[in-house]
Amino acid sequence: MLAQAATTLGYKTHVYAPDEDPIAAAVSTRFTKADYNDRDALQNFASSVDVITLEFENVPTAPLAALKTPICPGVQALEVSQHRVKEKTLARSLGIGTAPFMAVTNDAEYKAAIAAIGTPGILKTATMGYDGKGQWKIEDASASCPLTGHMIYEGFVPFVKEISVIIARSASGEVQCFEPVENVHKNHILYTTTAPADITPAIASKAINIATTLANALNVVGLLAVELFVTKDDVLMNEIAPRPHNSGHWTLDGCNVSQFEQAIRAVTGMPLIAPKRLSPKVVMTNLIGDDIAHLEPWKQPGAHIHIYGKKEARPGRKMGHVTFLDLKQG
Repeated sequence: MLAQAATTLGYKTHVYAPDEDPIAAAVSTRFTKADYNDRDALQNFASSVDVITLEFENVPTAPLAALKTPICPGVQALEVSQHRVKEKTLARSLGIGTAPFMAVTNDAEYKAAIAAIGTPGILKTATMGYDGKGQWKIEDASASCPLTGHMIYEGFVPFVKEISVIIARSASGEVQCFEPVENVHKNHILYTTTAPADITPAIASKAINIATTLANALNVVGLLAVELFVTKDDVLMNEIAPRPHNSGHWTLDGCNVSQFEQAIRAVTGMPLIAPKRLSPKVVMTNLIGDDIAHLEPWKQPGAHIHIYGKKEARPGRKMGHVTFLDLKQG
């Protein structure tokens, strides 16, 4: 979708991926298959383009840092977003609220974290892991640590709802923010996103301010998605992702500018567009696993179906999405 947006704006694209046949290669000018740690291949790739951006943040940063071609969103943003302790530590340093947390690398630190924060809590791997992977709910203080390595223990947040904000930022510091949206998860995987989120203006303003503060602190060029918990009277940062985000897919049909076009505008220095929702209400529903084989119920007025072209439908795998515009109200 990034490549398609770039093509629409008149740019040629070159995809770099370790996969044999990535979907984006079908809509790009060139494709290089190589490992993320292959420095020679990366150098050749970088010399063929004017700017590099990413749709997946968990790539090794050392090889990227050695390249002279501009990296968007920036190596710092990647390094912080790859590590849950680093991102929450940054948030705290900026005065942004988070769940209580402690870094854990061994059983003694695990027990100390539980003693300090209490239960219930969530033990997560500090790196990698998404859509519920690499997470364990800890309800019993006597429970043993289920793994070793770099982890984070977080106190449970009694949230009312989950929201996210996507902000675009250019190299000049220009920013444009998509409105906060409300997210519902099923089996730890995003199922629906609704725009706008049903929150107070004060919570919406604070969420946007949090996203803006983080984007500026990380000197992001491109997009930054910020996932947040709304509690009874506050909003707390959960995680960040410096790339297009699943909760922004609604913008393809429900906004005057998609997150993908806005990302390309940001990394190429084009003026950013002030986002404007095109319907009073927009709902994006993910097609997960075998949902892709049952499209008939989704074919209705106001529905826009997007199929990603992934070869194999597996449980928990996002195969596409459907965006619903509220035709009755708008």
